[in-house]
Amino acid sequence: MHGPTPSLSAGESNTGLTVTLLSIAAFAMTTTEFIIVGLLPALAKEFSVSIASAGQLVTLFAFTVMVSGPPLTALLSHYNRKHLFLVLMLVLMAANILAAVAPTFWVLAVARFVPGMVIPIFWGTASETAADLVGTKKAGKAVAHVYMGIAAGMVLGIPIGTLAATVVGWRGTFWGLSVLSLAIFGLLAQSMPSIAGNDRVHLSHQLKILHQPIFLAHLLLSVLVFTAMFTAYTYLADTLEKIAHVPSSQIGWWLMGFGVVGLVGNSFAAHFVGRHPMRPTIVAIIVLAISTVATDMWAHNSCELTIPLALWGMANTALFAISQVRVMSAASHAQALAGTLNVSMANCGIGLGAIMGGFVIENFGIQFLGLITSIIALLAIVLAIGIGRKTGKVAH
Repeated sequence: MHGPTPSLSAGESNTGLTVTLLSIAAFAMTTTEFIIVGLLPALAKEFSVSIASAGQLVTLFAFTVMVSGPPLTALLSHYNRKHLFLVLMLVLMAANILAAVAPTFWVLAVARFVPGMVIPIFWGTASETAADLVGTKKAGKAVAHVYMGIAAGMVLGIPIGTLAATVVGWRGTFWGLSVLSLAIFGLLAQSMPSIAGNDRVHLSHQLKILHQPIFLAHLLLSVLVFTAMFTAYTYLADTLEKIAHVPSSQIGWWLMGFGVVGLVGNSFAAHFVGRHPMRPTIVAIIVLAISTVATDMWAHNSCELTIPLALWGMANTALFAISQVRVMSAASHAQALAGTLNVSMANCGIGLGAIMGGFVIENFGIQFLGLITSIIALLAIVLAIGIGRKTGKVAH
C-alpha cells in the first residue's frame, strides 16, 4: 500500500495508540451495522413482518453504503481525520437514538439509512490512515488491527446486544449503542492526535483507478465474497432458532461463540495477508463454502454443529480484513477511495446476500441457505484464482 503520510501534531509519537483508537471506533461501527442480524427475529415480531422482510433492513443499510460511500469519501478525503471521525461518531449516536425510539418499521428503516451513509467513510479513511501511520511494511497488520474492531463487534457487540435485547428489549440495545457512540466520541476527542487529510485531489483523478481491469476484478470479487457470506449469515439467528432449535434466550451465546472463534480468523488474516492477499482469500472462501453446507447438515446435533460454526466464524471474520487489504493493495493511487469502494462493493454483496437468503427461505426453505452460499462461494473461488494467475500472486 502507499499513499500520502498524514501530518501529525507535534505531541503525537505513539502511532500504535492511534491505530488502537481507530479499532475501538471500528467496534462501534461494526456493532451498529450488524447488530440487526441478532435482532431480526425480535424486530419481525415487534412490527408484524416476515423474517425475510425484516432482513431487508440489512439490504437497505448495505445498499446505502454502496451508493454513498465512494463519492462522500472522495469529497471528504482532504479533511482533518480527527475532526472527520468525531463527526461520524456523532452521526452514529444520533442514528442509534432514532432507532431506539422508532414507532414504526419505516422510521427504523430511516434510522438504518443514516449511518449507512457515514460508515463507509470511516472504513476507507481509517484503513488508509492506519496504513500510512505505520509504513508500507506494516500496513497489512495495521489494517488488520483496525479490523480487529470488526472481530470485537462480532465477539462482544452483536452477541451482547442480542442478549441485552432479551432483558431490556431491542430498543434498549440501540440506546446502549448510542451511549457507546458518545463515549467513543469523547475518547477520540481527548486522545486522538490531529491528523491532516490528503491533499485535495479532484474526484475525476481519483476515479482513474476504475480504469484498471484488475482493480475492477478485485471489486467484483468482493461482491461475490460478501454475497456468499451474507446469504447465510444474515439469517444465522433464525437458523439457530428454527433448525437447530436453540432457545431464543441462548442465541446470543451462540453468536458469541461464533465471534470468539472469529478472532482466530482475524489473526490468520493479519499474519498472512500482507504480501500475498490472494492466497488467504482463496483459502478462506473454501472454508466458508464447506462450513456453511456442513452447518445445515449438522444443525440437528448441537455437538456436531459447533465444528462447522467455528470454521464458518473464522472464515467470516478473516474475509473482512483480507478483502480490504487485497483491494487497497491492488490500487495504484487514491487509497482512501479504493478502501471505500471495497466497502461499497462488500455492502453490495451484503445486500444481495440478504435478498438471496430471503428468497431462498421463502421459496425453498431455510435449510438450503448453506448450499446456495457454497455455490456463490465457488464462483468467487474461480474468480480469485483467475485474478491470482493474472497478477502472479497465487502460490506455485
